[in-house]
Amino acid sequence: MRLIGIALIVLGVLALAYGGFTYTTREKVLDLGPIQATALTQKTVPIAPIVGIAALAGGVALLFFVKPRHG
Repeated sequence: MRLIGIALIVLGVLALAYGGFTYTTREKVLDLGPIQATALTQKTVPIAPIVGIAALAGGVALLFFVKPRHG
């Protein structure tokens, strides 16, 4: 549980710091038989700040409020 809590905290901080992520796709813009042209297009996926806050709060809750089980 501690590892999941730490991972959530890291993900929450990254989500708040960057606010999203960008990726690049290759799209075909012209196709005339043997002649083809492609273009690289960057797309951005925003991450709402509430998602980062929720991940951060969930990670903190797991670290501080969930007691480890001793079997």
